Amino acid sequence: MGLIVTILAVLAYAGYITKQFSGLRKLQGEMVDRNRKDSLQLLRIQNDLNLLGLAMRDMLDDGGPYSLYAWSAQFDRIRNDLSVALQQEETLAEAARTNDQRRYLSQSLSQFWDASDRMFALAKEGHEDAAREHIRDTLQPRQAALSSAVSRLLVQNNEGEEQAAARISEIYDRVQRQLYFFLAGILLAIVVTSLYMIRANRRIFGHVAELSSQRSELAQKLISTQESTLRHISRELHDEFGQVLTAIGSTLRRADKHLSENSPLRADLQEVQEIAQTTLNGIRSLSQALHPVLLEEAGLESTLDWYVPTVERQTGLALHYQKSGEPFAVETGAGVQIYRVLQEALNNVSRHSGAKEAWVRLRFLAAALELEVEDHGKGFAPPEGHTGIGLVAMRERAEILGGNLNVSRIAENGTLVQLKIPRERVEAHGV
Repeated sequence: MGLIVTILAVLAYAGYITKQFSGLRKLQGEMVDRNRKDSLQLLRIQNDLNLLGLAMRDMLDDGGPYSLYAWSAQFDRIRNDLSVALQQEETLAEAARTNDQRRYLSQSLSQFWDASDRMFALAKEGHEDAAREHIRDTLQPRQAALSSAVSRLLVQNNEGEEQAAARISEIYDRVQRQLYFFLAGILLAIVVTSLYMIRANRRIFGHVAELSSQRSELAQKLISTQESTLRHISRELHDEFGQVLTAIGSTLRRADKHLSENSPLRADLQEVQEIAQTTLNGIRSLSQALHPVLLEEAGLESTLDWYVPTVERQTGLALHYQKSGEPFAVETGAGVQIYRVLQEALNNVSRHSGAKEAWVRLRFLAAALELEVEDHGKGFAPPEGHTGIGLVAMRERAEILGGNLNVSRIAENGTLVQLKIPRERVEAHGV
């Protein structure tokens, strides 16, 4: 809503500014520019009237070598120029002049030319004195009146330009003032929207953190339940089925002793005894795979010493096992999680990498315990949007121990799994 309000405010203000500047452009174009062009035409008219005034002053000079009628050509030229200038001025001043003003200027010029025609008629007939008298009594006063009228129009144009400039300045000031108000309003809207978004994001992030905590807690409970179930099944296999198969083997050995060496049942008993022993070995291997009792009895280091060669025999992988650092006792619960991470990593190498060998490194550091599994197979590239449950379980186990798990591609086009756990989270105290 804040974003929508801000956008609408920007659009509304943009429309307002466009309208203001459109009016300003119209004011400048239709009034100021037009007024200036009209002033130029008025100056042209005034210049022509001044030329008429100078010509009439010369005509009144009796010492001139020419008759008054000789000035008619110059008057005609000025008359034509005045006619053109007056037409253009009327077009430009159509909106600024009243009908009386336009009619007065046109009629005054028409009367002046009528009087001029009568003056030249008298001069043509040889009445020079009467013609000069007509110039002094009629033409010069009319020319002075016309010049005064044009001067008033020029003053009026100047006043109009000043008024237009004041209106333009007023528009600029108003737009500038409203721009400040608009910017303040937009800034306020942005601040309010940002504060709301911060509050909403905090609420969302808090909810996400709560969900993440619940998910992590649920995952830990599932892992704990899984380990408890596997431990129970492992013990049942080891204790119940293992003891039963051990008892069967002992019974078969005793029965074998009571048979003669040539008895046909002796070979059958030995075959059954081998089957029982093979089944017992399989049960023990399965029990160790489900939950290595060796972890509780000998610790993580010894369990891995046993487990890595076992995987090598079962999978055919060439495993290079390296240990470094000063070993320290690892708490059994933490050892189970580390063992499961190694188990899942080696399963991925065996099933998915296509590699024939891998490197397992266990490092006992001063402040941490590190486990690495490296292969040079196809590399780790799960489909987009999909994450294997095994990788999720590995990360959850790392979080249970307060550590972090990193799975990355390496330069040799393989995969490197790195597990790093703080020492205080895994070390068994009092051992």
